[in-house]
Amino acid sequence: MKVVATTVAGADAGALRNAVDQLKERLKTAVIVLASVEASGKVIIVAGVTADTTARVKAGELVGSIASAVGGKGGGRPDFAQAGGNDASGLDDALAGVVPFVRTRLIA
Repeated sequence: MKVVATTVAGADAGALRNAVDQLKERLKTAVIVLASVEASGKVIIVAGVTADTTARVKAGELVGSIASAVGGKGGGRPDFAQAGGNDASGLDDALAGVVPFVRTRLIA
């Protein structure tokens, strides 16, 4: 399974959602988390999980678990979720939490 967790400079929520959809289609079996910081300092996190993976990894649970690092919260469907926060200094920690989260779901 591929895991992508990265920032996309200058992207708004719509661009992040589109990028997640395109990556899900291209990578086939994957967990994708893309994030950006708006000019206002607000953090946007978008997560997508391919359909064949949602039985083990749920996007809503994933963003919920990492959003606290940016002082926010989030949620969504098993295949797609979004979070926001106001603490951009925690973004690296949030993204660093993606792989451990996925690992715990795959081992269980």
